[in-house]
Amino acid sequence: MERTTQPSATLYTDEMHAYDRLAQTGRRHLRACHRPGKRLWAWDADGDGVNEVHDNTLEGIWTGLRNFLRPFRGVSKWYLQGYAAIFEWAHNLKRVVPIFIRALLGYSPSTAPET
Repeated sequence: MERTTQPSATLYTDEMHAYDRLAQTGRRHLRACHRPGKRLWAWDADGDGVNEVHDNTLEGIWTGLRNFLRPFRGVSKWYLQGYAAIFEWAHNLKRVVPIFIRALLGYSPSTAPET
């Protein structure tokens, strides 16, 4: 974690004990509380009315990957990294644009037909 975050980073996690030592790294550490009665899943850190701070992003991404792989009915471990890379690329793209479709079809930008 120290290699992949800046010392000024704020880390948002749930209450799992694995995160107990994060404060020792000097980074700010805030926890969401999932216990009954408290149920803090997301919060508005800057007061603009949007709950931009939440800790369920990674769980959602894993669910998305699982749903992406489901139609293949099993993927060989030899090819899993490639399937995960395609999912990651599509997840980060956020919009389907012509260059994305061309890349999926195997066209390079220089050989793609004009639209």
